[in-house]
Parts: sequence; structure tokens; C-alpha cells
Amino acid sequence: MLRAFLKLGLTSFGGPIAHLGYFRNEFVLRRHWLDEKAYGDLVSLCQFLPGPASSQVALSIGLVRAGYLGALAAWAAFTLPSAVALVLFAYAAVGLKGPAALGLLHGLKLVAVAIVAQAVWGMARTLCPDPQRALIAVGAAVIMVLISSPAIQIGVILLGAALGLRLCRGTSATPSPGSLHAPVSRRVGLAALASFFLLLAGLPLLRPFGPSNSIALVEACYRSGALVFGGGHVVLPLLREGFVGPGWVTDDEFLAGYGAAQAVPGPLFTFAAYLGAIVRPVPHGVLGAALGLIGIFLPGVLILLGTLPFWESLRERASARAAMAGVNAAVVGLLGAALYNPVWTSSVRTLADLGLAVVGFALLTVWRVAPIVVVVLTALAGMVLAST
Repeated sequence: MLRAFLKLGLTSFGGPIAHLGYFRNEFVLRRHWLDEKAYGDLVSLCQFLPGPASSQVALSIGLVRAGYLGALAAWAAFTLPSAVALVLFAYAAVGLKGPAALGLLHGLKLVAVAIVAQAVWGMARTLCPDPQRALIAVGAAVIMVLISSPAIQIGVILLGAALGLRLCRGTSATPSPGSLHAPVSRRVGLAALASFFLLLAGLPLLRPFGPSNSIALVEACYRSGALVFGGGHVVLPLLREGFVGPGWVTDDEFLAGYGAAQAVPGPLFTFAAYLGAIVRPVPHGVLGAALGLIGIFLPGVLILLGTLPFWESLRERASARAAMAGVNAAVVGLLGAALYNPVWTSSVRTLADLGLAVVGFALLTVWRVAPIVVVVLTALAGMVLAST
């Protein structure tokens, strides 16, 4: 399991949708560890739940194939390569000085503009294909632009679920039969669900009592990981509120790291390792990176283990599918608001910046250029502009 997923952790560029394609080629078509129905059911479950879908699918494959140790091996091998690369970038970025270095960091911020715009465009087409869900997305974006805070983000997601129950009952398709059998008992599932909600409610209460900033760091990442629906890019506004809001990192550091995260393979959630490594005050460095990774991935693991034993009955409920349709539309609005502030407002300052962002967006959406190529080209262009 380690060997199979380490290869993917070192080579899986392109984001969560591309990761799911890599997994299908490796484990369904080549190794025959799963059949098409079981894999399709795993993907459906992980896209329904909050958390990083591709990492949850990786963990599920390990769990189904080799139990809990297999799940741990799959998650670690798929996740740690990109986490290590981003921690190294965090240390290198501290020493970057001079116009060329500043241009490089600015180029990475412009990459974030193109990447997030592509994510908003793709998610809107997929998750908001009708007037009802488009209305939910627009309303969520307007609320977040006018009032931005962690509490408002949670409220917008809950409002999306409520509106989905009201407006989206006829928009969600009936699920196809699945064949998923995971070695998780109902007792373990209930314990995992209880832990998920206990930590979500309890970590904010423990923040004043933790050593240094450790509990606050874990809580900010846990809250972000617990509320991400609809794709890894939605973690951007949630993490920004948790890290930029209290002054732990600057907007420039945040967006430069987000741009760098597009150049590494594996899950986008490892961006939390970069933030934990540079967060001020302590903890930071390797300890902060480890706490960030644990905090952001733990809720997705708990909710996955908690839902697996009950998935077959849950997926048949029209109300659950309608609520999730509303939630997914709301998170499109969240990401759209983040595209405006801070991604656009703190990155696009000149016509040249606008031109680079538009070229990056076109390369991603029209010519389907790999994200790592767009990252390199935009970063180099930023250095050239800074030196002229």
C-alpha cells in the first residue's frame, strides 16, 4: 500500500479530479483492487462528505484493501511528499530577498488568481446548473463580500443546506446502486461521528488554555477541514480567515504559499503544512506543520469513518441529497467571494498583472495546460516584470 500510493503522491499533479482519475487507472484498471461499482461508490461518498475528497478516497481504498493500517499507509504515502515540499518552500521563502525574489512571490500570487478563477468557473458549471442553485451561490458570495468572518462562513453553509432542502429536492439525481463494503462497525462509526462534532465544538473552548498557540493552530485547521465541501480550493477562504484574520500570516505570504501549492503533487490540503511552518507566533517550523496537517485532515477522516457504516441508507434519502446540493452551491459562492477578496484585491495591481492572470486562466481552461507549467511560467514572468 505504501509503495502504490507513494508513487501517486510523487506524481499526482492536477488537483482532486485528476487524482480520482489516477486512482481509477491504478487500482481499478491495473491492479484490480476494486471493481468499477465499488470505486464509484467510494467517490460518491467522499464527494458527498466535507473534507479533501481525493485524500478520503485514498484512505478508503487502503481501508477496504488492508484495514486500518492500510488506510494509514495510503494516507501517509499520498500526503507527506507534498507536505514536505511545501515546508521546504516555507523555509526557502524566508530567505528570498531582492526584486527578483519579490517578483517570484508576486507571480505565485497571480497564479492563485488564475487557479481560483478556474475552480470557480468549473464548480459553478457543475454545482450550479439551474436557477435555484445559482441563486444560492450568488447570495452566499454577496454575504461573504459584505461580511467576512468564520461565524458568517458557517452560517452561509448552514443557510445553503436549509435553502437546498427547500429549493433543490427535484434537482439531485437518484444514486445508482453501489457495492461498497468497508471494515468499519456501526459502533466505531458512531464513536467517530461523536469525536468529529465534539472536537468541532470543543476546540474553540480550549484555545485559551492550550500551550502557546498550539490549540489555536489546530482549531483553525480543524474548522477549515470540517467545513470544506465541493473541492479542495474551497479551503482557501476558510484558512484565510483562520490565519490571516488574527495576524498569524500576511496576505502576501498566504497567497504565495497557495500559488506554490499548485506546483506540488498530492492533495491541496497540505497547504496547511506551509501555513503551520510560517505561522507567528509559535509554534512554527516542523512542529507547526505537523499540527496543521493533523488539524486539517482529522475531521475528514472522522466523518468518513463515521459515515461508512450508514452510507447505503443515507444516500437514498432525498432530503440529504437536496441539502448537499444547497451546501455545494453555497461553497461556490464562498469561493467566488474569496476570488475577489483577497485573491484579486491583493494580487492584481497593474495592467501587466491583469494580463498575466488572464493568460494563466486561459492556459488552464482553454488549452488545458498542466497547473505546474502555469505556475512556473507565471512565476518566471513575475520575476521578469519585477526586474524591468
